[in-house]
Amino acid sequence: MKRSFSLRERREPALVVAGTGLVAATYGLVRLAYGLYLPDVSASLDLGPAAGGYVASGASMAYCAGAVVAALLGRHPRWLVVGAVATAALGSLAMALAPGVALFVPAAVVSSAGAGLASPALVTVVSRSVPARRRDAAQAVVNSGTGPGLVAAGLLALALLPDWRLGFVVAAAATAASGTAVLLLDGGPRPTAGAGGRTRPPRSLRRDDVPSRRVAALAAPALAAVLLGTSSAVVWTYARTHVVEQGLGAGASTTVWIAIGVGGSATVVTARRLSGLPPTLAWRLTTSVVAATTVALGLGAGTLPVALVAATAFGWGFVAATSALIAWAAAVLPDRAGEGTAALFVALVLGQSAGAAVAGLLADRLDLAAAFVLLAGVAVLAAACGAGRTAARRTATAGRRVDMDA
Repeated sequence: MKRSFSLRERREPALVVAGTGLVAATYGLVRLAYGLYLPDVSASLDLGPAAGGYVASGASMAYCAGAVVAALLGRHPRWLVVGAVATAALGSLAMALAPGVALFVPAAVVSSAGAGLASPALVTVVSRSVPARRRDAAQAVVNSGTGPGLVAAGLLALALLPDWRLGFVVAAAATAASGTAVLLLDGGPRPTAGAGGRTRPPRSLRRDDVPSRRVAALAAPALAAVLLGTSSAVVWTYARTHVVEQGLGAGASTTVWIAIGVGGSATVVTARRLSGLPPTLAWRLTTSVVAATTVALGLGAGTLPVALVAATAFGWGFVAATSALIAWAAAVLPDRAGEGTAALFVALVLGQSAGAAVAGLLADRLDLAAAFVLLAGVAVLAAACGAGRTAARRTATAGRRVDMDA
C-alpha cells in the first residue's frame, strides 16, 4: 500500500505537466490558433471572410459536442483523452495536408472537439490522482495550459508564417505527445473502502446522482459562464483586428496575442493562492479583471504599451476565471466535477458564439471600441453571479460535504 502511494506521489507532478501540455495543445495550438492563422489560410485556400466565420461557428459547435460527450462519458476519462488526441491531432494533420477547402473546413471543425473532450477528462484524471489538499491548485495549473499554448502559437506564427501548414503539423505532434503522456501517467481511480474493506462510492456521489439537484447546483455557475463567454468573445474575435485598425500593424497584433498567452501562463504563479479562496470569490475577482481589461483594450488599442498590459491582464483574468469555474463545479458537485466542468464549459462556449455575433453587430452599427466597452459590461454581470448569500452558502455547504467524505 505504501509503495502504491509513493508511486502516485512521484507521478503527480509529471501528470500535471502532461495535462497542462494537453490543454496547451488542444486549445492554444489547435482550437484558438485557427483565428491566428486565418488570414494566411484564406490567402492560400481562397477561404472568404464569411466562410471563415462559418468555420469558426462550426468549430464552436464541435467543441460543445465534445464537451457534451465528455459529460455523458465522464466515468471513462481515459477514453475521452484518446478521443481528444484523435480529433485534435488528426484534425490538425488534415488541415496541414488539405489541398483545398473541401478537406480543410471539416478538419478545422472536428479538431475543435478535442478541446471539449480534453478539459472534463483532465478534471477527472487530476481529481483521482491528486490528494484533496493539492487538488484545486493542480486543476488550476492544468487549466492554465491555454496560456502557454497561445504563446507557442504566437511564436510559431512569427517564425513560420505564411507557412501555416507546418504550424498545424507541430500542433498535431504536441497533442499526440502530451495525450500519450497523460495516459501513461494516469494512476487510475482511487478505491473508497467500505465495511469489510469492500469498495463503495462516496456518500456525496449518491446525492449528486439526483438530476434535479445537479441542475439546481449548476444554475448560477452556468449563467455566469454564459456571460463570461459573451463578454470575452469580443477580445478573442476582434482584438487583433482592432489593434491593426488603430494603426499598430499586423506584427503588433501578433505580439498582443502572445501577451494574452503570457497572462494566461501567469496563472501558474497565482494558482495556489487563488485555489485557497472560495470559488465564488475567485470568480468575482477574475471576471472583474476581464471587465476592466476589455475596456482598456477597447479604448487603448492604439497605444502599444497599454494594449500589451491590458492583453496580459486579460489573459490572466480569463484563464483564472475558467479555473474558478472548475473549482465552482467541484464545490457544488464534488463527485461529478468532470461532468459539471463539461456543462460549464459548454455554457462558456455558447456564450462566446453569441458574443461574437453581438460584437459584430455592434462593430457594424457603432465601432469596435464601443463593442469592447459595452461587452465589458456583460463581464460585470458575470461577476455578479458569484455574489450574494445563495452562491456563498451553496459553495460552503458543498465544501463541508467534501470534508466529511474525505
